[in-house]
Amino acid sequence: MMNNGKTYPPVSEPAIRVVNLTRVYHLAGEDVHALTDVSLEIMPRQMTAIVGRSGSGKTTMLNLIAGLDDPTAGEVWVLGQQMKTLDEAARLALRRDKLGFVFQSFGLLPLLTAEENVGIPLRMRNVSRKERDERVAEALDWVGLTKRSHHRPYELSGGEQQRVAVARALASHPEVILADEPTGQLDSQTGRRLLDLMRRLVTERNITIVIVSHDPQVMQEADVVHELRDGKLLETRLKGQPVLAR
Repeated sequence: MMNNGKTYPPVSEPAIRVVNLTRVYHLAGEDVHALTDVSLEIMPRQMTAIVGRSGSGKTTMLNLIAGLDDPTAGEVWVLGQQMKTLDEAARLALRRDKLGFVFQSFGLLPLLTAEENVGIPLRMRNVSRKERDERVAEALDWVGLTKRSHHRPYELSGGEQQRVAVARALASHPEVILADEPTGQLDSQTGRRLLDLMRRLVTERNITIVIVSHDPQVMQEADVVHELRDGKLLETRLKGQPVLAR
């Protein structure tokens, strides 16, 4: 498979793998089991949704995958690296160089323009000014916001702000994008357009996308849906195929 001059081997190994993952928080003298013995695989160049009601453990799962939190038990593997073997500097490098992030609240700095917001991760990586400008311009063009590049967040609609957030993730050329409720603040029509954009990231840019959500549109669009309930994996659904029994 070819994309942007790269040749991609056939999909064989998962991009993300969690094994017997458990996370227990100690709050007010009580143990809260956010995740209990969850195992699943996320394959490359697919759109995968992790869904469930509030309190189901889906955001905890995303934080563990990103290396922002440590499991109480179990293993997390991301792009062939076992997270518990990485120190904080190595985790930061993995997030910076291989992962992109899209948040429900957009996460844009209000005093910066769209292009300045998109360029922030590249500044952190000390990318040269010329390359940074090229990547930012390409990313904003890809999400259809070239004409809005000099606007600040308060001058953009919610959908446009989320597309800036996608462009910011895209500019870093990530292998995986982790999205936390990306349609949560959008109306259904705007959410649908955002999901179409993210589908294009998978099909045209060969990016692995993991979306944490309770949005039915996300569940319908995803190639694979892992449903959590009370911190446990309830079922896995593949698009167009029967439910996989647990």
